[in-house]
Amino acid sequence: MKKFLVPILAIFFISCQEDETAQDTNPTAALEALTEYVTVNKVFQDVGNNSGDAILESENSISTSKSNNNKGNNPIITIEPLDFNTFPKTITIDYQEGVLGKDGITRKGIVTIVSTDWYRKADSEHTTTFNNYYHEDFKVEGTHYMKNLGKNNDENLEYSVTINNGKITTNTGAVINYTENSTRTWVAGSDTPLNIWDDEYLLNGSQSGVSSKGVEYTLTVEKPLHFVLLPRNIKSGILDVDIASIDDIKLNYSDRTITIFGKSYPFIN
Repeated sequence: MKKFLVPILAIFFISCQEDETAQDTNPTAALEALTEYVTVNKVFQDVGNNSGDAILESENSISTSKSNNNKGNNPIITIEPLDFNTFPKTITIDYQEGVLGKDGITRKGIVTIVSTDWYRKADSEHTTTFNNYYHEDFKVEGTHYMKNLGKNNDENLEYSVTINNGKITTNTGAVINYTENSTRTWVAGSDTPLNIWDDEYLLNGSQSGVSSKGVEYTLTVEKPLHFVLLPRNIKSGILDVDIASIDDIKLNYSDRTITIFGKSYPFIN
């Protein structure tokens, strides 16, 4: 997501300086808060994708009687209890001292998922926690909770997502806080559950947080954001951004415009 917002952040910075309504907001602090949001959102979206993938891989491991023995550059995945029908089930993903993923991200530490049923089952719940877990140089803490809401009218699976006490600590010791209440709709890739890279989903809901400099921000989805994973992109959707005393920023991924203080500017992926 970062590459989408770099030109947006530059426009935002200039507009804050030019518009008198921004006088109560330090443009530099606001810019830093938005930049940090890009990072923390990317990390926690990654947590959701990898947790779902680990659950599906665990189901396949049990059904085929094949376990992850860490051949090659892979995390060690353990499942307890090791049978198909007993729940709740604890899935542990051990990235050890560092595993380089296909997406170029190095992850290390331990991620634990407690599931009440398999990922595709309606009403199944999946709670993810972290033990000394790092996404690149960012330490990740908090609780990531997903619930399968079943299929919608379009026969696509929907999941509610809640992130409580989300916290990212940078390698310089800066702390970014994050919460999320959203709905994810799995709109493509469900026919290949062991390959997350062809997945596409719609994101609805809201996200909020506090930057390392104490600047509060809130982002609300006005029109569902359409995410694809490979290559990473937001195909469409509209996002409303409130940051500090500025509450009229709108990112429109459908027509590739950003509106700040009533003025619209184009941006490029």
